[in-house]
Amino acid sequence: MRITDLMIQETMIMDLQATTKDEAIDELIASLNKSGRINDPVLFKEMIYKREAESSTGIGGGIAMPHAKTSAVNEPTVVFAKSKNGLDFAALDDEPAHIFFMIAAPEGAGNTHLRTLAALSRLLIDSDFIAQLMSTDTPAEVSALFDAKQEEAAEKEAAKEKAKAQKAAKAASEADSAPQQTPGVIVGNENSEDFVVAVTACPTGIAHTFMAEDALKKKAQEMGINIRVETNGSEGAQNVLTADEIARAKGVIVAADKNVEMARFDGKPVLQRPVSDGIRKSEELIRKAVNGDAPIYRSQGGSNVKEDGASASKMSVGSKIYKDLMNGISHMLPFVVGGGILLAISFLIEQLAGEDNPLFQLLQTIGGGTGAFHFLIPVLAGFIAMSIGDRPALMPGMVGGLMAVNSNAGFLGGLAAGFLAGYVVIGLRKLLRGLPKAIDGLKPILLYPVLGLLIVGAISYYVFDPIFGSLNTWLVDALGNLGTGNAVLLGLLLGGMMSIDMGGPFNKAAYTFAIGVFTSSGNTDGAWMAAVMAGGMVPPLAIALASTFFKSKFTEQERKSGLTNYVLGLSFITEGAIPFAAADPLRVLTSCIIGSAVAGGLTQLWSINVPAPHGGIFVAALANHALLFLLAVAIGAVISGLILGLWKKSPTVVK
Repeated sequence: MRITDLMIQETMIMDLQATTKDEAIDELIASLNKSGRINDPVLFKEMIYKREAESSTGIGGGIAMPHAKTSAVNEPTVVFAKSKNGLDFAALDDEPAHIFFMIAAPEGAGNTHLRTLAALSRLLIDSDFIAQLMSTDTPAEVSALFDAKQEEAAEKEAAKEKAKAQKAAKAASEADSAPQQTPGVIVGNENSEDFVVAVTACPTGIAHTFMAEDALKKKAQEMGINIRVETNGSEGAQNVLTADEIARAKGVIVAADKNVEMARFDGKPVLQRPVSDGIRKSEELIRKAVNGDAPIYRSQGGSNVKEDGASASKMSVGSKIYKDLMNGISHMLPFVVGGGILLAISFLIEQLAGEDNPLFQLLQTIGGGTGAFHFLIPVLAGFIAMSIGDRPALMPGMVGGLMAVNSNAGFLGGLAAGFLAGYVVIGLRKLLRGLPKAIDGLKPILLYPVLGLLIVGAISYYVFDPIFGSLNTWLVDALGNLGTGNAVLLGLLLGGMMSIDMGGPFNKAAYTFAIGVFTSSGNTDGAWMAAVMAGGMVPPLAIALASTFFKSKFTEQERKSGLTNYVLGLSFITEGAIPFAAADPLRVLTSCIIGSAVAGGLTQLWSINVPAPHGGIFVAALANHALLFLLAVAIGAVISGLILGLWKKSPTVVK
């Protein structure tokens, strides 16, 4: 497939009018939407910004490649655009971007399309080619240039394959037996003894993965150094490194923004850097790898790789704690949702058929205290621990979480046990570092499990469980005895927190607090879940109402996207409001926080309980006052929608 099959001329923008990054993204998305290549501009924009939040797609050299892989895309498409004056796209080299490629890939993109996108990414490493693109004036010239360049690349690849086949045939005829086949291609100088291996990977696996691969190969060839590069793209791992290649390499480069298989690099000098460094700092990485100027990777016992200073300093203590906590919560949520909804259905059956009904008893067993809900805190603690200390920390973390459940230390005790287990394993790794190398193999299968479990179990038993058990009992009793006024205030706070960052730390803090009380109160008190769920449903519903009744304040694209927020809001998916909040944070967030706080407060004023941790309108019937719950949500949404509609400025039309 040709690149120009995806880079269609009707979507090209030869004179981009945008002067800011946000305007550029909007203009590129508008071109996609106009041509019918996407079906949900709001969702697509949300995914574009989600990728930008991980690292800027302004790769430097005057190029920006915003991209997303989502169900909002109908057909794989690349929008080409040029800006004569350039604009600040937060590029890696701090230079303005002049050439833009917005890549839209559907979730089920075929291998042919993905390989074509990879081919596009590789072409952009060539500075001469970029200069030629800058001199184009029409879409036809752009297409012709890409076709010629891709044909040239194909001819070179064919010549390489022919030479490789001839060399292999000659070697086979001279050997007594067939030689061992090594997958992939080693690039560099055949006479050089300097050999390094690398892995490149980015979250979407569409662009940066392959640009980093080509940048490393090109620079290695210039330096006369042999290199083998494995890519972890959308098609999975390609050109996978062999054990022999890893053993022969003087160093390993991991230029990745997502997890890759690391245990195979045990004992090797490993540089861990963002994938963008593979593109822009390829010479530095190769030189360090050849010189062995990197921490030695040890796979026993954890995430194990000590990052070099350049990347280690990028994550603050607060960010690290948040990342570890989110790892636990993300693994816990399937148990919360699955078990919680089955429990909620069981309560409905109990009301209709009584507690002796076999279906009620079945659903209670599957979803309740001996089923899915029994695992909430152990899973939370285990995966917090695993995020910190990797697999050896999982078991002591889960056991510490289970002890918290059995001792009534609950959610707070589980949190403490998870963080304790992770750092205990890190401490053990450092403590046992001086042991003879002959017993290294015993560490992950004997020493870490036994010592880690003993330390975590003892501290949990003698310290955490008594302290957090008493605190948890006090908290549940205090919440149960709150007067109406105090309960309303807490409902206001929890509801408002659900809108502050819509899926971020404040949102998750409110949700996990409600889950903690929900699980600690016998799975029957859903008062705080009512406040949290109502607060989380308000933002997308408010966006939908505002875009429906204040049409002049929204673009046509925003009005269409606003309709999807009716469904998202009713389903308790707060994140549907994120694209609107990103475009106008002051007005959208302020409006939504006010309405969410009102909705959360009303649930407590009216003593509403929702015995399910997720589901929105689909579990509203299970509330003790279902109509009042829906009324609280509706009042909050209308308040937010009115404030936003009246406050928001009309869109500026770019001609």
